[in-house]
Amino acid sequence: MDVLSLARFQYAATTIFHFFFVPLSIGLVLIVSIMETLYVVKKNEIYKEMTQFWGKLFLINFAIGVVTGILQEFQFGMNWSEYSRFMGDVFGAPLAIEALLAFFMESTFIGVWLFGWDRLSKGAHLACIWLVTAGTSLSALWILTANSFMQHPVGFAVQNGRAVMNNFFALIANPQLWVEFPHTVFGSFATGAFVVAGISAIALLKKQNVDFYKRSFKIGIIVGLVSGIALAFFGHFQAQYLVQTQPMKMAASEGLWKDSGSPAAWTVVASIDTQKHQNSGEVQIPYLLDYLSYGKFSGNVQGMDTLQKQYVAKYGPGNYIPPVKTTFWSFRVMTLMGGLLCILGIIGAILMWRDKLLKNKWFLRIMVASIAVPYIGGTTGWLMTEIGRQPWTVFGYMQTAASVSPNVSAGELLFSIIAFLTMYTVLGAVMIYLFARVIKQGPAMGIKDTIQSNDPFDGEGYHRVAE
Repeated sequence: MDVLSLARFQYAATTIFHFFFVPLSIGLVLIVSIMETLYVVKKNEIYKEMTQFWGKLFLINFAIGVVTGILQEFQFGMNWSEYSRFMGDVFGAPLAIEALLAFFMESTFIGVWLFGWDRLSKGAHLACIWLVTAGTSLSALWILTANSFMQHPVGFAVQNGRAVMNNFFALIANPQLWVEFPHTVFGSFATGAFVVAGISAIALLKKQNVDFYKRSFKIGIIVGLVSGIALAFFGHFQAQYLVQTQPMKMAASEGLWKDSGSPAAWTVVASIDTQKHQNSGEVQIPYLLDYLSYGKFSGNVQGMDTLQKQYVAKYGPGNYIPPVKTTFWSFRVMTLMGGLLCILGIIGAILMWRDKLLKNKWFLRIMVASIAVPYIGGTTGWLMTEIGRQPWTVFGYMQTAASVSPNVSAGELLFSIIAFLTMYTVLGAVMIYLFARVIKQGPAMGIKDTIQSNDPFDGEGYHRVAE
């Protein structure tokens, strides 16, 4: 493989691995904050136990996630120095703010929260975890500000062969950011929610600490349902925006070679021939592509062949069609996973409402497996977002082939890829071991289940009291 391919593979591999931890941190800390709020409001010790138990998992995930994220920014200097030289003045600003403001905010209040249980008032301690929650979302905001610039560059001018920021507020007002950020954050909330619900389902199947895990499941499934619905809405808004700003990406995600005409059907599945620029075996839903693209049942979506001619005229000779099969199928897998999140959330909420959750072991088993659903959806969503932008690093201004470092050899990259993936494998194993250990230990000892409760949050009337 050449240097460019290896550099792209390394960044993709490390980014995907790092993104296993990021959404879980954002989602878990929200749920922990909700649990501690219930403890402060209801004054029921079980919510304190829940806060501490799920808080342990959050802290483990956060710590390992920080380690995996360190490599991300270093790669801009190591493997993508030409990109850094051209775009560093713009791209570096939001990343610096993320590290100096949001990350320091998170880490500071995590420490205060962790060691402040017996030193702070309940209200002050609760404020700390909500500040951590805000900090994780702010981190996402600033990182996505940088990513949104790559998708839709604004607020800069090219001077002496380099991009120079001339309007910082244009970066944070970038419309791309405000369709991308809520979609990503609600996806993170869903990840944390389904991890909590899935782990709780394991314990409920074994009938262990029923009250504890049933309450945890209820919080998880409610957050998961709300997040899944919001995820679908903001995903729809983002797709409509991309039709206008990155039409080639959206055409590739639909496998659309020729202009759709009107009315346009949405292709569910198809066999794509990238050599002949045609599809076969299409299964389509009439009118749906028009609605998804424009919010109405009429319109015309430009195809890749048409856009290729336009891009050649605008940017010069070259192939501007991204990897179509990867973009097409990753978009569909992402959409399928989003639909599953909503369906499982609705079923889980209904079963909780009717006090039938424990009787439906089939659903609990599905919820255990559903831990993987938001991870698959998030990963394929980012594959579609980043691969669909190719051949651009910064859309319309800098191509990926021109962004790679000129003095890095293929051998050096191959060695670092092997080293990084080995280290990440070890970190992943440590993460799984620590999670399994905490889950096996369960909540605080000395607690048993009895059958008396007036707490309306508990659907089946279980109440845990100290022995």
